Amino acid sequence: MDVEVRRWPSERLVVDDLRAREVPRLLLLDDEEPPPEIYDCLEDWIRLPASDADLEARRLAVARRGVEHSVRPRLDEAGILRFRDSWVSLSPVERELASALVDKFGAVVARGVLTDRAWPDGAPTRNALDVHMLRLRRRAASVSLEIRTVRSRGYLMHAAAAMEMSATG
Repeated sequence: MDVEVRRWPSERLVVDDLRAREVPRLLLLDDEEPPPEIYDCLEDWIRLPASDADLEARRLAVARRGVEHSVRPRLDEAGILRFRDSWVSLSPVERELASALVDKFGAVVARGVLTDRAWPDGAPTRNALDVHMLRLRRRAASVSLEIRTVRSRGYLMHAAAAMEMSATG
């Protein structure tokens, strides 16, 4: 998971934007600056000068917290799926499917629940859900979300970045 490293308070406006977009961040404080008020688990600070090892340890701690307290995706009425600082447009059916998965983010959603949400009057064909889930998977991947099939139970949406952190950190 990427962690933005910014100077505080000289980059306060950038930090405010990162906070609004729920981007993990590590703030670097000059020797005399008072520490900022920490808003959430996606933020930490370290006073300079600091060793490279200390900086990396703080960065990894913020990244781990970001994965553990994964930021939830957001979905608006227009079908825009947002996750962290990325977004993707969804079709009306994909929007309904994504809505059910976002509502239960990190948990399994049964196939029947998804079918009822996307097609309240019944699915047009037997494999309609599979076809639309394949399309939704591809779109979700573009914003670092993964949709997994849970055999005989349904589907689960989670942050794909959780897998990337162990490879990069």
